[in-house]
Amino acid sequence: MRGIAGAVTIVIGPPEFEGWVTMATDQISGAVTLFEKKKSGTVYRIPSLLYLERDAVFLAFAEKRNSSSDVNAKSLVLRRGTFYDGTVKWEDEVKLEAASLAGYRSMNPCPVYERQGGKVYLFFNCIVDGVSEWQQVWRRKNAARLCYVLSQDAGLSWSGPWDVTEKVIGHRIRHWATFSVGPGHGVQTEGGTLVIPAYAYMVWQRCCLLPACLSTHPHPFYFYSEDGGVNWAVGEPLTKYRGVECEMAEITIANHNRVLYCNSRTSGQGRVEAISLEPGYFEIARLDKGLPESKGGCQGSVASFPTPNGLNGSQSAAGDGLSWLLYTHPCGERKFFWHCHNRTNLGIFLNTSPLRRGHWHGPWVIQAGPCGYSDLAYVHGARSFACLYECGTCDSWEQITFCLFTVSDVMKNIIV
Repeated sequence: MRGIAGAVTIVIGPPEFEGWVTMATDQISGAVTLFEKKKSGTVYRIPSLLYLERDAVFLAFAEKRNSSSDVNAKSLVLRRGTFYDGTVKWEDEVKLEAASLAGYRSMNPCPVYERQGGKVYLFFNCIVDGVSEWQQVWRRKNAARLCYVLSQDAGLSWSGPWDVTEKVIGHRIRHWATFSVGPGHGVQTEGGTLVIPAYAYMVWQRCCLLPACLSTHPHPFYFYSEDGGVNWAVGEPLTKYRGVECEMAEITIANHNRVLYCNSRTSGQGRVEAISLEPGYFEIARLDKGLPESKGGCQGSVASFPTPNGLNGSQSAAGDGLSWLLYTHPCGERKFFWHCHNRTNLGIFLNTSPLRRGHWHGPWVIQAGPCGYSDLAYVHGARSFACLYECGTCDSWEQITFCLFTVSDVMKNIIV
């Protein structure tokens, strides 16, 4: 495992928990800060990244807050970047005025691109001002709304907000203490289905004598549309495991079959992985303790991409049509092998056989020091990845940085 510049030496525990590895790393050359903490106290958090292949445009979203606290989120912001000849030219930050409801704060951006119509659906949650997620869970009373805004010109302009809570979720909301989309990005499958990952704290018992931790549990699921975003449905929750923030990717398996892969945050005991074979359902699920999870959990990102053409001794045949997975997450130092990682050292992990247990390789650390949430995008035409992630010198919420790296970079820096 090798870093790009080799300027900083760090010690991390590998995902196999077998010992310690000393490795060199440094920030990727060409990384650029898109959002940065201001002296006034303004903080940017929750990166979300979408690449529009047809327009060669990146859409980088974030939450603008008065502090790092969730309850101090105020609005969603956007920076557009035009990708040309391996570089990205970024436009100035724009506040998404349309993505708001009076008396609510906007959180958790989660966009998806509908290719046929050239539409970007930006889903987000509106939460009653001053009400935290924990307050909702403790009271077993939801204060969140499911909303989206729509752009048909690659993010240059946006429609007014659509609050689809009653239309999409309906009676289920009575059994949810709260819920959220993403954050991160959604997926459009090859068949055209639009997918928005989500999770909900589901109320299993309403006895007032039971504490919230015993009566309300979080479970991942997803919203989906099979008609280009006209109508949306709620998928069944994954109840076998408890999980919160999640991301999804479509992967191609044997005989050109495609399935949806889900990777979900937990409270620190590993990552929940699940497979959806048909819209709305998870048929296969497991707890992967080999993937790093931070103390208390942290959001991570996944993206699929075609098998490389024999790069670095790849064991898969070129052009076999199968998919590999990339995963980003903090993988900082642990004091003991049973301890969780801390939110430092953003690592990239590679899976060459997504349906098989224990096939994650890495990490390749692309950012040393404090880091947090991240979001990946695969740029098919350039055989490259983009990553938007939180990082800093003292705290992980000091800035949100964007970087590009190629499939070749991944293969050079991760031993398969």
